[in-house]
Amino acid sequence: MTGFIILLPVFLLVTIGLYIANQGKPFFFQVRPGKNECLFKIIKFKTMNDKKDTQGNLLPDSERLTSIGSFVRKTSLDEIPQLLNVLKGDMSLIGPRPLLPEYLPLYNDVQKRRHEARPGITGWAQVNGRNAIGWHQKFEYDVWYVDHLSFLLDVKILFLTVRKVFISEGISAEGQVTMERFKGN
Repeated sequence: MTGFIILLPVFLLVTIGLYIANQGKPFFFQVRPGKNECLFKIIKFKTMNDKKDTQGNLLPDSERLTSIGSFVRKTSLDEIPQLLNVLKGDMSLIGPRPLLPEYLPLYNDVQKRRHEARPGITGWAQVNGRNAIGWHQKFEYDVWYVDHLSFLLDVKILFLTVRKVFISEGISAEGQVTMERFKGN
């Protein structure tokens, strides 16, 4: 709660900027699996607009990312609304990032273990490469975190996250605006 109150002025400024950039839609909500694969709605700042081609298909991510959205992503401000998910108990500050529900049937037995902990705003995979590492490495880090979960590890991850935000490292996969979709093993 304290973190959200401290970040409230930034939250309001980003909300106003994205409201203008996205024609009145500063947030997006998406269903994600949490602990024990229970589904919840995650809230994030909307960094891409909804522009479509002549056939009505969304344009590629790189063409829909707004300039304020790019800044919000680069500075990781797009994660601030998830503090509401933390307050609700759907998420934790630290844990494996909640991914898409469509990935659930694609996990092997080891990868599924990432759901033994509450998902987090940041985690071991984020401080060890974020979107610049491949899916298999990311899942290895997530399961390692589940196996080594402790208060001291969470504190370490929190400090490493602050460092990563300031140096803007690993935000995107090479040559892409967002992480490539997980297609299974």
